[in-house]
Amino acid sequence: MRLNKYISETGLCSRREADALIAAGRVTINGKPVELGQQVGEQDQVCVDGKPVQGRMREAEHQTRRVYIALNKPVGITCTTERHVRGNIVDFVGHRERIFPIGRLDKESDGLILLTSNGDIVNEILRSEHNHEKEYVVTVDRPLTPGFISGMSAGVHLPELEVRTKPCRAWKVGPNTFRIVLTQGLNRQIRRMCAVFGYKVRRLQRVRIINIELGALAVGKWRDLSEAELRGLLPDRSIW
Repeated sequence: MRLNKYISETGLCSRREADALIAAGRVTINGKPVELGQQVGEQDQVCVDGKPVQGRMREAEHQTRRVYIALNKPVGITCTTERHVRGNIVDFVGHRERIFPIGRLDKESDGLILLTSNGDIVNEILRSEHNHEKEYVVTVDRPLTPGFISGMSAGVHLPELEVRTKPCRAWKVGPNTFRIVLTQGLNRQIRRMCAVFGYKVRRLQRVRIINIELGALAVGKWRDLSEAELRGLLPDRSIW
């Protein structure tokens, strides 16, 4: 089994986060440093920060429905599985299963985020070439102009990241509020885009991920995804 898959199936973190741990030199196999893409055998001992981790995918667990939930994340909660971080999302949810977030939502932002116990599907959902949509409602510090909306929609050069954002859909819904639909997930992307035009974000709320709507879910509450939502999110039922 690939090392990142093995680590994710312990429930410690997602595959993407496992890759980051490996690249940072925090993972060993049988006491020896490892490389990205390395394989793990049945008799190997995998350690993260010197502490052993063990696979938990027993046959009985294969027969148990995996966890997929939608959370309305409050401001102040950090999307990390690192339990020593105060206000981490895992402790906040307090689920009986080991779960981790699919992607991230800034600590200063609120709204929809998905969490799962199935590490196999995280990269499938986050892969940029799939152009999965994420929709946000954003309030800024001063009135919007037509030039701002058209500029955001056309794509914005972010000098600190040395990248131009993909064209997207953006439209005004109030004097200082707009909606925007992105198909990429750069670090603090919307806040950086607004700053280019001299705007400061006052509130950033995610209201949709692909086919999953935030709806009336109260702040701080979570719910299980329905089968219909899973079919839209993961059309290949074999990876549920």
